[in-house]
Amino acid sequence: MVLTGRLARSRAAVRRAGAAAVLTLGTLAVSGPVAVPSAHASPGPRWAPCDPEYSGAECATLSVPVDWAHPDGPRFGLALARRKATGPGTRVGTLVFGPGGPGDSGVDRVVTGIDRFSPEVRARFDIVSFDPRGVGGSAPVTCSPELLARRPSPKIDTQARFAATVAYNERLRADCRARTGPVFDHLDTAQTIRDLDAIRAALGEAKLTFHGSSYGTMLGAQYAETYPRRVRAMVLESVMDHGVPTTRAFLRDQAAAAQDSFEEFVRWCDRASECALHGQDVHAAWHGLLARADRGELANPTAPGTALSPMDLVNGIAFRSFYRADFAGLAQKIAALAASTPIPAAPTSPAALPTTTPIFCSDWHLPVRDQREYASLVRTMERTAPDLPYLLPLHMTAACLGSPTADPQHRLTARGAPPILLSNAVHDPATGYPWAESVARQLGGSGVLLTYEGWGHGSVTNGPCMENAVDRYLVDLEVPRRGTRCPAV
Repeated sequence: MVLTGRLARSRAAVRRAGAAAVLTLGTLAVSGPVAVPSAHASPGPRWAPCDPEYSGAECATLSVPVDWAHPDGPRFGLALARRKATGPGTRVGTLVFGPGGPGDSGVDRVVTGIDRFSPEVRARFDIVSFDPRGVGGSAPVTCSPELLARRPSPKIDTQARFAATVAYNERLRADCRARTGPVFDHLDTAQTIRDLDAIRAALGEAKLTFHGSSYGTMLGAQYAETYPRRVRAMVLESVMDHGVPTTRAFLRDQAAAAQDSFEEFVRWCDRASECALHGQDVHAAWHGLLARADRGELANPTAPGTALSPMDLVNGIAFRSFYRADFAGLAQKIAALAASTPIPAAPTSPAALPTTTPIFCSDWHLPVRDQREYASLVRTMERTAPDLPYLLPLHMTAACLGSPTADPQHRLTARGAPPILLSNAVHDPATGYPWAESVARQLGGSGVLLTYEGWGHGSVTNGPCMENAVDRYLVDLEVPRRGTRCPAV
């Protein structure tokens, strides 16, 4: 993720403030780990203003081990940010937010505003978040831009290209490891669980109140599994199922969720007169664009003079619109692209993947034996999502070929945990509703699923039904009745 303008300046200020607010001995550079003695009793975070441009946000840095299996070994600085409760007289405690991605910055989320939380939650809790290890201000994964730009296409149609992709992945891992430092080999969620518990302890909270979003739901669920009696309340919003056992099941589930959102978009266009494609064959219009993109004849509206690849069309335009359930905006973009003048055929390149891809690879064991199996997986996705070829999960699978996995998938067992509230839209393009149902079942008596009967990735503030249920749970530990469903708004 490339940051520009005010957000980039804010991150620089966060790092400066964090360097002045280290919890343990010495000043730790956020760019890499250094060896310092372990702290047996760390003081609370020494908060300092993050950036005058964003008033009210405070930052600090927590020293944590590179490898929790060796707590007295090298350490690095974990970047934190906080906004205090707006109603201090009614403050309940601290809520820790686990960002998504992998690769999203919790520090940026807090510094620039935290509109994902209701006014009630903002009044009753200090909101604290962090940059997970390998992200932003927390020993970020750093790789050669030139090598990243040479990433092979996920269209792997020969065994030679399959072998070349595996070899490229190995070269890239070696480069990123050399530039990032020892933390590169300890980016998995099992390590981040321990970071989260260190945050809880440093904040002086006997039990954790947590809200995890998307990839952050894996962190929350595994924390509850590891430390079930240290959980006060936990919201898992847009739920990832880390119990999916195979590469094929993972890709099929992801394709089904995205295709469901495309079909919902088509149905909306059929009935909504405000749709720019109303009265047209939406599937035909879309596949016409895919064909033009495949020939390199579709002009990229954000980069004049270049061609828009089918991958960018699917992932950058359609899938991104589904995240926000912006059907009207997507229809306008498709209509504009369809009306655009074809350009002379030009080569396209794969969309860039974030440098934090190694975090995903360390958490997901998605083996593919050879090109023949890879082609079979592509066909499975094409059958499941015929309108959305080469979705991002396939890119991620290709990028992880040959990578080791430190925290592979497993089914949850969180015996002794209090009620955990799961929140998911029925039509979520990235974390499909069946995943939320599966995780709720894995959590057994602790899992309570709150259903939003609408669209998009993220749901906790979508209307008063959702917002009130989440607020009552977080503030008063009042758990919604099982089977509660909230209407779309």
